[in-house]
Amino acid sequence: MFGLGKKRSKLGKWLDHRGITQQKLSKDSGVNNNTISRLATDDEYLPTMRTAQRILKAIRKIDPDVKQDDFWSM
Repeated sequence: MFGLGKKRSKLGKWLDHRGITQQKLSKDSGVNNNTISRLATDDEYLPTMRTAQRILKAIRKIDPDVKQDDFWSM
């Protein structure tokens, strides 16, 4: 079971819905697991532009239609 009852951000919910682990996203994007964890639980935390681009590049391999605004309002 993903999420385990924790508060989830839009990114966290997206990962849970698709059965993707934070560790997999971390590995695929090259972004530190602690950063992915914080982004998956805290809607107020905004990544740097470079980090967001790395995450989106990895996510778009699964869903090419994903936009930055789906997760973060920057």
